[in-house]
Amino acid sequence: MRIFTTSIIASLVLAGGVVSSVHAFENKPVAQSVSTENTASCLPFLNQKIRKLHSSKEVDLCKLTAGKPVLLVNTASNCGFTPQFKSLEALHKKYKEKGLVVLGFPSDDFFQEEDEEKETAKVCYVNYGVTFTMLTPNAVRGSDVQPVFKHLGDEVGAPMWNFFKYIVSADGKKIERFNSKVKPDSKEFVAAVESVL
Repeated sequence: MRIFTTSIIASLVLAGGVVSSVHAFENKPVAQSVSTENTASCLPFLNQKIRKLHSSKEVDLCKLTAGKPVLLVNTASNCGFTPQFKSLEALHKKYKEKGLVVLGFPSDDFFQEEDEEKETAKVCYVNYGVTFTMLTPNAVRGSDVQPVFKHLGDEVGAPMWNFFKYIVSADGKKIERFNSKVKPDSKEFVAAVESVL
C-alpha cells in the first residue's frame, strides 16, 4: 500500500494533436510494501517483474529503472503509428548512456496487435531493429489493465490509442503524457526527454 500527498499540475494542450499532463508529487511514498533489491530508488509502480517479449525470461523493472528516467510506450504491430519504433529506437540509442530507459508494452486493446507473440517480436526486432526492452503483451486500459499502466492511467490518463508515450522522471515527481500523433523525434518530445535526464 502506498500513501501519497500530491499536488497536481495538469495542463492539456489540444493543438496539433498534443495531449500532455504533468503531475508533481510533493512527497515520496511514506509507506510501501516492497522486497526487491535497490528499491530505495525504485518507483513503487515499477517494483514488479514482467516477462520479456517472446521469451521465458522476466525483466525486473525495479532493477532496470532504479534512479533512472523512463519512457513507456504502448505499442502495436499493425498500426499506422508502428513506424515510430524507428525513432523510439533512435532515442534509446542516443540517451541510454545518460540513463534513459525505454520500455515497450505491446497491447491488443485497440485490435491492432498480432495474435501470436512471436509475430509481435518479429515486427519489433526484425522489421524495426528494436533493442530497447519490449515486454509481453498486456492490457493498458480497462478492468484488466497491467499495473504499470494502471498507475499511469490514474495519474495522467490511460492511452486512448496505440503509441501513447509517457515520460517519467527518475524521482517520479514528473509524468508527461503524449498522444500517438506526437512523434518521438519531434522537437517537443525530445525536449521533454532531455528535461528529465
